[in-house]
Amino acid sequence: MTITGKDVEHVAGLARLDLNEAEKAQFAEQLNAILKYAEQLNELNTDDVLPTSHAMPLVNVMREDTAKPSLPLDKVLLNAPDDEVGQFKVPAVLE
Repeated sequence: MTITGKDVEHVAGLARLDLNEAEKAQFAEQLNAILKYAEQLNELNTDDVLPTSHAMPLVNVMREDTAKPSLPLDKVLLNAPDDEVGQFKVPAVLE
């Protein structure tokens, strides 16, 4: 499979990119180099390789979710630049 300038033009159109002829030729050459490199995978014998969804086994490394007491409100509000009625006061984002 080879990538032509027309293929690059099509993808550039989908991405709303305006490429000149030199850029189209450059990208076609680079994409063909990538495909040529990826074709090396066809030379590998994968008969005894089981299909996997990940290269490494996944293990959940997160800690257990346990409830802990929160900080007191007065200590939390020490970090607030401004507070009102026990809540953080921020500038309005809606008019």
